[in-house]
Amino acid sequence: QSGDCMSSIGALVAWTGFGLVCYVYVGYPAMLYIISKVYQRPVRQEECTPSVTLVISAFNEADVIRGKLENSLALDYPRDRLEILVVSDASTDQTDRIVESFQSRGVQLLRMPVRGGKTVGLNAACHIAKGDIILFSDANILYQRDTVRRLVTNFADPSVGCVTGDSRYMEEMDSAAHTQENAYWGYERMIRTMESQIGSTVGGDGAIFAIRRELFRPLPPEAINDLVIPLQIVADGYRAVFEPTAIGFEPSAGDFRKEFRRKRRIVNRSWRGVMSVGTVLNPLRVGIFAWQVWSHKVLRWLMLPLVVASAAGCVMALESGWFYQVGIAGFVGSLVLAAAAVVLPERGGWLSRVAQGLFYFYLVNFAALLGVVKALSGRVEMVWAPERN
Repeated sequence: QSGDCMSSIGALVAWTGFGLVCYVYVGYPAMLYIISKVYQRPVRQEECTPSVTLVISAFNEADVIRGKLENSLALDYPRDRLEILVVSDASTDQTDRIVESFQSRGVQLLRMPVRGGKTVGLNAACHIAKGDIILFSDANILYQRDTVRRLVTNFADPSVGCVTGDSRYMEEMDSAAHTQENAYWGYERMIRTMESQIGSTVGGDGAIFAIRRELFRPLPPEAINDLVIPLQIVADGYRAVFEPTAIGFEPSAGDFRKEFRRKRRIVNRSWRGVMSVGTVLNPLRVGIFAWQVWSHKVLRWLMLPLVVASAAGCVMALESGWFYQVGIAGFVGSLVLAAAAVVLPERGGWLSRVAQGLFYFYLVNFAALLGVVKALSGRVEMVWAPERN
């Protein structure tokens, strides 16, 4: 009888874990799609030219900062309405000198006296920014000429407090990591579009998102700005929307090791970030947006524990039926295929593509789990070097 009880518990764990994994990756997008077909909140867009401060975060960006500034000065936006401010996080290369060479063309340099991380620099920049709209950018992303205009049309709607643009990869790299990153961001773009259609999207993109200046609140140094700021704005009653026609191009990591470090760092800070704006997890405070945060962020960061729990449940319920045997075989098989991706050719057939997809799945979800564990233990990665260096 104790065996039957154990088997029943295992079956419950297996089905719960399997169901949540399917829900996060398939069920949530499907539900967004259905909702967006029966209910939408259109944004009132109008041509307008509010004053904009473009804040460019930089640390040792000598290789890319000149191109970024030339790109920024060439944007199709009234020059007297666009303030360009570069925040150097105590760079030790030629970044500051290059920025200073653009001062005669209206570019400002704000050099931080000691390295404190991106968020510390952004707090200082927003304190002196003069624009009605603050547009946050990284040094390695190049905007299309009309990107600023595309973003600010959404601020004609008084309910909009934050607008995120669409960052894309600027080149086709011949690597499995790049292929998987591209596929992931295509999936993410689809979700952000549907979230925005029904209300607000969850989070922004640190390389290309804009807010009303009066909505900015200084952040603690460990906060991840492109998640916490949009969450705070939604918690304050405004919308955070996605503008797919405001496009920027940036290089991908193009390497699984870099992607692993990047994912671990982002989730580490994002977990703490969501918990710091706890009202967005409460449907009584923010309505359907709480469901989006739980589905899009929190549960997704817990994918690996859910997969492992489902497999463990299958082991416990092994005698209950063939489904659990298939579950165990599927889990073990996925691990074997993921490991095989290391030796299979990157440009092979369907087997290579499946193996690389599974490898990417386990890689980023293991990185996410490490990020969550570090956050729960009180450790936050505030300072880092750009992965491209």
